[in-house]
Amino acid sequence: MFDSVFSQIGVILGLAAIGGIIAQFLKQPLIVAFIVVGILIGPSGFEMVSHSSEIELFARLGIALLLFVVGLKLDLHVIRTVGPVALASGLGQVFFTSVVGYFIALMLGFGHVPAIYIAVALTFSSTIIIVKLLSDKREVDALHGRIAVGFLIVQDIVVVLVMIGLTAYGQADSDTSLGWEAVEIILKGGAMLIVVALLMRYVLPWLLHRLAHSTELLMLFAIAWAVIGATTGEVLGFSKEVGAFLAGISIASTAYREQVAARLVSLRDFLLLFFFVELGATLDLSMLGSQVFAASIFSLFVLFGNPLIVMAIMGYMGYRKRTGFLAGLTVAQISEFSLILAALGLSLGHLNQEVVGLITLVGLITISASTYMILYSHQIYERYARFLSLFERRIPYREMNDAAGAEQNIEILLVGLGRFGASVASNLAKRNCQFVAVDFDPETVRRHSRDGYNVRYGDVENPEFVASLPLDKINWVVSTVRDSQINRMLLHGLRQHGYQGKTAFSVTNRQDQILFANEGVNMVLEPYSDAAKEAVDKLLTGRAEKKADE
Repeated sequence: MFDSVFSQIGVILGLAAIGGIIAQFLKQPLIVAFIVVGILIGPSGFEMVSHSSEIELFARLGIALLLFVVGLKLDLHVIRTVGPVALASGLGQVFFTSVVGYFIALMLGFGHVPAIYIAVALTFSSTIIIVKLLSDKREVDALHGRIAVGFLIVQDIVVVLVMIGLTAYGQADSDTSLGWEAVEIILKGGAMLIVVALLMRYVLPWLLHRLAHSTELLMLFAIAWAVIGATTGEVLGFSKEVGAFLAGISIASTAYREQVAARLVSLRDFLLLFFFVELGATLDLSMLGSQVFAASIFSLFVLFGNPLIVMAIMGYMGYRKRTGFLAGLTVAQISEFSLILAALGLSLGHLNQEVVGLITLVGLITISASTYMILYSHQIYERYARFLSLFERRIPYREMNDAAGAEQNIEILLVGLGRFGASVASNLAKRNCQFVAVDFDPETVRRHSRDGYNVRYGDVENPEFVASLPLDKINWVVSTVRDSQINRMLLHGLRQHGYQGKTAFSVTNRQDQILFANEGVNMVLEPYSDAAKEAVDKLLTGRAEKKADE
């Protein structure tokens, strides 16, 4: 219907926006809306858009940025802080789901290779969706939230290893020896890891520190680095996804990862839109009709089997049934990685379009259903708690130990470490106040980190960065920045992400003082005026003491 690529992209964006509004009203993730839009505009729908290399390019860039951001946010410290439960739950659920899913697929008449793909696709849960839902409910830093994030990280690592293995297997199909291809992949992978480690140690920290003085240049480098990593992975025979993932890991240990990740999220989501729309457009609804029964079986298994195995593992390890139930619900869906895995299998010739459609249908069902399960998790638990006692030890010792001191009570978020901010930080430290400071100058961040302060590099004008801060632990947000525009954006970001504590903002004039007072800011700071008043108070106190001595 639309011949030019520009017109097709316009149609895709317009319908995606409408679909997103509907999905938001229905409390559904945007992934579901984008796939449905793809079905509507594709051959099975109104045939409004034809396949084009430009749309495919956007889709591949989106996948590369997705894996890059996953690698960028890969924080092994999260796994360590929740102990062995993240590894046990993550690996246990992957093993259980893949084994049982494989035999279910065989019983439904699928061949061995499609059954392996289907089983593996059922094991992965969506980090993006889960973290978003937990953030909206302000449960990311709750015990079950931290455990869920921990085993989602484990799943992210497993999916990359699976992609490497499948790529090697796919190349072996076209050649002669699977063993030789596996050895070659291992050697190339080892060399690539060594190069990445050397870059992480000697090059990237210095380079990013130099680039961080310009936000635009830092973002440009991050995008270029993601694409270069994806290209390198493809050239070495892994896949674009694996290369992008390793590129993200290479800068995950730097002080700039949160800033880069926060700024790339919007671009990643925009480009991923084209992947999900393209996936929906390639589906044949007439073919999906024959897959409804199989999709229903697999969906029920994911919706109920995955949470049960997590609850069983966590109960055995000594966690309460409530914690196990809330954490278990986060794996009651398959993820965007499952769809990427299906697309990889299709490109390698391991799967046909029918199996890809089946996995996509399972994704639509489980993502839609699990979203409501997570949103109303507490109500569901209250209703069925009496039936869950078999998933809890009589004395849940582990949770009591983890809960005691797992959370650090950060009292104050200090924004800005200029002359005034540094003075505030120094006085807070002298009074043993627990605080975390944020500044946009990399030199300032490095200097105060050496002084032992808990300092983060970031831009508080970015709501995504604000969302990454431990807002639920903070009693006060103190901004020593005297730019009213930055403070307005910060206030908007805090309210957008449900911050309930108190605020104190610095101002330079009477107009800003009135503005922030009307906006509900609890305390308005006037650095020069307050310092002058304090100096006068000290002078007058000293004069009074002198007269008393006389």
